[in-house]
Amino acid sequence: MSDAPALPLLEIEDLHVAYGHVEAVRGVSLSVPEGSIVTLIGPNGAGKTSILSALAGLHRPRAGTVRLGGADVTGLPAHRAVAAGLSLVPEGRAILGRMTVEENLVLAGERRQPPGALLAAIDEQCRRFPILGERRGQLAGSLSGGQQQMLAFARALLARPRILLLDEPSMGLSPILVGQIFEMVEQIHREGATILLVEQNARLALSVAHHAYVLEHGKLVLSGPARELAEDPRVQAAYLGGGH
Repeated sequence: MSDAPALPLLEIEDLHVAYGHVEAVRGVSLSVPEGSIVTLIGPNGAGKTSILSALAGLHRPRAGTVRLGGADVTGLPAHRAVAAGLSLVPEGRAILGRMTVEENLVLAGERRQPPGALLAAIDEQCRRFPILGERRGQLAGSLSGGQQQMLAFARALLARPRILLLDEPSMGLSPILVGQIFEMVEQIHREGATILLVEQNARLALSVAHHAYVLEHGKLVLSGPARELAEDPRVQAAYLGGGH
């Protein structure tokens, strides 16, 4: 196996995101190598979700450049961002609660799967998340929080992403379910996914990521290999509850 670093799949240069006169992201530059897990950590309001929203086409950046596989994807609307390969699992999951599990999956995959392949792709996700297979005909809104997160993952994967954007996947879940969700994140990565992860649980995020960026007040203040940042006294004091 080569030790050469993987080429960047996602490159962000001098990204600015604003809401009216409030600048949430101020000149952020980062990259995500193909086949890696990269995490963004930082306090609430640091701009982490704003970066993912800009990548996913939910909010147009004020300035900066985003490239995916070398192609300029800056400011694409959401449907075109998905088509380009940027697939977001949003904070709060955003499933369609009045539709069944199956209907959620069909809607997510029908424009991204090859003709005739959608049913097989849905079956594959139901094997990955067996509870979804058991509850294909159940209204999505009646699922538990953990099951809804699994459905949100399956929806994103059905879009055949080049990079999976995960926004706070542990939010609102019990510690046991959080562990299960992050086991799924690692399994999806082992199967070849490239992942950009925003996660409030910094210790957990750093434990699964290869590289990490620390964001404060819309600016990057630290970056480096995740294991090294987990040992950094500044990160430990601010996000990991002090030293060991």
